[in-house]
Amino acid sequence: MEKPRTRNGQLKEKRLVHQNHNRNSSSEPTHDSLSNQVRLAALAISLNVRLRSSDMPLHLQEHALRYTRSLVGDPSPKSRHNPTHIARDLKKEFDSVYGPAWHCVVGTSFGSFVTHTPGGFVYFSIDSFSVLLFKTEVQLVTEPPP
Repeated sequence: MEKPRTRNGQLKEKRLVHQNHNRNSSSEPTHDSLSNQVRLAALAISLNVRLRSSDMPLHLQEHALRYTRSLVGDPSPKSRHNPTHIARDLKKEFDSVYGPAWHCVVGTSFGSFVTHTPGGFVYFSIDSFSVLLFKTEVQLVTEPPP
C-alpha cells in the first residue's frame, strides 16, 4: 500500500503529540469529591436510578433522585404514573427550594436540546421514565422609559 503524499509528492507524516499532565493539576479529583461521587453512585443504585448526564452539585442531584423516587414510588408494573404530573411536581419542588426557572421533562421517549445555567442540569432514568431537569436564567424585564 502506497503512503499518502502531498501535492508536491512529499510523504505526509502523522505526528503524535504527547502532553505531559501535571499530577497536581486542579482537574484531578480530590479525595472528598471522589467519596461524594461514590456516595451518589451508591444512592443511585439503591434507588434504582441511572444517572445519564449531569452538571449539578451533588446535593441537588441527590435531592432530584430522592424526590423523583418518592413521586414514582413502587416500581411495580401495576402502578401507572403520569409523566406530566411527575414533571410538574419535580419542577415545583425545585422552584420552591432553589428559586424559579426550573424546567422538567419526563417521559419514555423524547429528544431535547436545551440551554441551562451552569450547575443546573441533570438527566437520569428511573424505572421506565427518563427525566430531564434544568434551570434557566431569569432576567427582570423592565419597560423602557417613554
